[in-house]
Amino acid sequence: MGHAGITPIVMPKWGLEMREGTVQDWLVKAGDRIAVGQAIVEVETDKISNAVEAADAGLLRRIVGHSGELLPVKALLAVLAEPEVGDEAIDAYIAAFEVPSAGTGDADAGPAFDSATVDGIRVRYARRGSEQGTPVLFLHGFGGDLNNWLFNLDAVAEQHPVIALDLPGHGQSDARLPGTSLAALARFVAQFLDAAGVAGPVHLVGHSMGGAIALQLALDAPARVASLALVSPAGLGAEINTGYTDGFVRAQSRRELKPVLEQLFADPGLVSRQMVDDMLKYKRMDGIEPLLAALGTALFADGRQTTVLAERLQALDKPLLVFWGEDDQVIPAAQAAHAGPRAELLRFAGTGHMAMLEKASEVNAALRRHLAG
Repeated sequence: MGHAGITPIVMPKWGLEMREGTVQDWLVKAGDRIAVGQAIVEVETDKISNAVEAADAGLLRRIVGHSGELLPVKALLAVLAEPEVGDEAIDAYIAAFEVPSAGTGDADAGPAFDSATVDGIRVRYARRGSEQGTPVLFLHGFGGDLNNWLFNLDAVAEQHPVIALDLPGHGQSDARLPGTSLAALARFVAQFLDAAGVAGPVHLVGHSMGGAIALQLALDAPARVASLALVSPAGLGAEINTGYTDGFVRAQSRRELKPVLEQLFADPGLVSRQMVDDMLKYKRMDGIEPLLAALGTALFADGRQTTVLAERLQALDKPLLVFWGEDDQVIPAAQAAHAGPRAELLRFAGTGHMAMLEKASEVNAALRRHLAG
């Protein structure tokens, strides 16, 4: 399907479940010169809206996917070509363009998810990337699931084996907890690695509560951990906005939940209707609400984090990368200072509690450097 001098821009695949996206606004127009990494078009999926960044540089000759169109992953959105490529050649290229069908010679072939039973609790997880090398395990936060990493898994899986799980009581894992302490959750993650056949050390990437679990595991079982990369982690200071965690547990309707979820992002517009609906559906599952209430109370009560690990970090002899949004409304960005003198710290302006979604390309680039080091 190649043609000399013509480069397609296609609908990206973000995360393990994305099948299609809706074209929103083009940020460039035909005749513009595009640079690699430039944000060119906004796309909305059933999880989140995000800008597609150009993978190639060139002259934008034709926009094919128009605002409001719902298109499958890998569908043609636009065409790059230098002026010497004629319009007829571009017309012919567009007419002949076929969207590769899902699963043909693709990493998507085979099941998207696995499950393992650990300590009597069935958990959903996903594996991506190569078989070789030290695996990278992603741990989401309170009330989240593995889809919190939808912009990050594939970027890391290009060079490393990747594993992401739904923690107990989250996502599509069983609505049961192995305990409500960080120690119990960290022990569970170690048992999960055994069940998933991962014997050696792993790189841990953790967000919020998942960041605290990662720290706890590294302190309790250092042989299992090669490095740590943490996004707005819990565990580094006492203060936390329990208005967020309590509000999340208590919200019973779209009207109540939407303003709670908006506290996660610097731009509240990132909270889509679908995101609110998905969270309500999860919260209405049998046993979830009391479980979240128990977990929230055990870890975060009255504006405080029960367990602060910062003092123990002196003993942590691991590469440590910390990301924090300056506008984090859940855990104050000032706590980044408690990560210790050896930590590499990246702070993002105009970013809230979800830097891995809000600043995905910067986070992914730094993660890849950290993991290669």
